[in-house]
Amino acid sequence: MYIKSVKLENFRNYKACEVELFPYLNVFVGSNAQGKTNFLESIYLSSIGKSPKTSKEKDLIKWNEKNAKIDIVVKKEFFEEEIEIFLRSDNKKSIKINGINIRKIGDLIGELPVVYFAPDEIGLIKDGPSFRRRFMDIDISQLNKNYFYLLCKYEKLLSERNKLLKQTRNYENLLDTIDLWDVQLSDTASKIIYCRLDFIEKIQNPAKETHSRITDNKEDLVISYQGINLKSINEIKERLYKSYKEKLKSDYELGFTSVGPHRDDIEIKINGIDIRNFGSQGQQRLATLSIKIAELSLFENKLKEKPILLLDDVLSELDTKRCKNFLDEIKSYQTILTTTKFSRKLESGSAIFNVKNAVITKQKIF
Repeated sequence: MYIKSVKLENFRNYKACEVELFPYLNVFVGSNAQGKTNFLESIYLSSIGKSPKTSKEKDLIKWNEKNAKIDIVVKKEFFEEEIEIFLRSDNKKSIKINGINIRKIGDLIGELPVVYFAPDEIGLIKDGPSFRRRFMDIDISQLNKNYFYLLCKYEKLLSERNKLLKQTRNYENLLDTIDLWDVQLSDTASKIIYCRLDFIEKIQNPAKETHSRITDNKEDLVISYQGINLKSINEIKERLYKSYKEKLKSDYELGFTSVGPHRDDIEIKINGIDIRNFGSQGQQRLATLSIKIAELSLFENKLKEKPILLLDDVLSELDTKRCKNFLDEIKSYQTILTTTKFSRKLESGSAIFNVKNAVITKQKIF
């Protein structure tokens, strides 16, 4: 699978733009604030249904314009698919797939699977647990549409349980009503945790092997799930249900549910050291890239299609050797990469584009 073309109208700083992409590496070169990142953002939005930069969709519309549109044509193994995103200044959007309106974001997720890395994505290592949970949830949702709906259901159940904890004045009265929510919550949460455990199990070895190759066998990357770690959904469900009961008194005093997938995390170590707290920024960035590359193989194995790799300014902090190793790792995937300068020779089926003042022109085709 690869993106054949991207057409933008009034998106961010683009008035009108149409770009034919190549099956492998597409390098977008230009100074800062010219529109490189905005171009990647349009593709991410067409995959996930949300921007990685803002929750206010009206901010995605060019200044003084009322509407914007993204039109992407994707070449899959046996057919082509067109994804259209229509944005309005009233913060509403509509989505079409092959000309047919879709009502739910969940119906879009997975149609154009992408793996995305921007400078902020180093937060996967250095930021709080919510960033790592979001990473798992976005990836698993692209692989499994049902997971996305499980998350939506879980958020509603969790909100209702927390509301009950806050609003019930008498603890004894809480005992009579809370069990209904505990049963439903443990059932839904156990399925989410089980999917996350499976995801980490499938991604940890590819990430470990990739990181070893990029660092010339100098660093050992280990990823593990921090939370309930049991083999079956029923075991997880029973453990959660028991935990809700054990924590009920303290949850009542706190006014919120203190256990469950909304509190879990990922541990990331290099050579036995937790790099969230003790790794250098270079180690954190490279570990994140290794995990992102591991996502590619997982997506390909699960979906039987190669995902798209979006890379925003990732080469600047890699030395020459590690940069070469990294590019070798991604050469079989369609990659859209932004940078301020690029002088390497590319494989056939690749191209370099110049970006200036939201105008994209082909600079060199390989």
